Amino acid sequence: MSTYGTWLAFGAFPLIAVRVLDSSAFAVSLLEAAGLAVAAVLAVPLGPWVAYRPKLPVMVATDLVRFAALASVAAAYALGVLSYGQLLVVAVVCGTAGITFTAASGAYLKSLVRGDRLLAANGRFEATSWAATAAGPPLGGALVGLLGPVVTITADAVSHLLSALAVRRIRVGDTAAPRVPAGSSRAADLGVGWLFVRRDPVLWRLFLNSVLVGGLIMATAPLLAVLLLGEYRWRPGSTGWSSASPRSAACSAHD
Repeated sequence: MSTYGTWLAFGAFPLIAVRVLDSSAFAVSLLEAAGLAVAAVLAVPLGPWVAYRPKLPVMVATDLVRFAALASVAAAYALGVLSYGQLLVVAVVCGTAGITFTAASGAYLKSLVRGDRLLAANGRFEATSWAATAAGPPLGGALVGLLGPVVTITADAVSHLLSALAVRRIRVGDTAAPRVPAGSSRAADLGVGWLFVRRDPVLWRLFLNSVLVGGLIMATAPLLAVLLLGEYRWRPGSTGWSSASPRSAACSAHD
């Protein structure tokens, strides 16, 4: 639910920044880049923090945090007090919570599924992600065209609330790493994790691939939104289809 909600609202912040707040190209780019960059920096120390805690409460809490942050955007818009600064803060909060949720859910999955079925379980998650990536933006664009620019933000907020309620109903035992041994530190554990990735040639190449591909895609996304919505005056539904088309092709190639 939360995956589809997130991709349904893909591009909603640039859309609101351009159409509602009349933000410049630099401001829209800053909104996308700063939100993800600050979230990534904040998420680094959260890795060890997540490791030593039960994963289920972390997943529920981060879902509720994202629900509250996104709901505040819809409420501020309805009251006529929405600002660029609020969008920026919400982008950082949701990005940080999303990274933390992903880290916790990946670890929790191992306690839910036996080793011989873990590959199939991860494959189903990937299938969900790719389907949402292809279908979410055009559906979100169509909803914006029919009901207004904040409807997808509201749908995304509700999806995180439903996700929290669903995750909370899981009854399988939780998992947490042992407490930090005396004389050790979480900062040292974080360094060990980075060294492990760096010394494994396969993991290191996969890491670099993710950084390069994701970075190049996100580098053009805010500028494309400014160009299509601002100068060319495209409708929101059209921008949604333009975002989905290359992702659909990538999905087919991936399959």
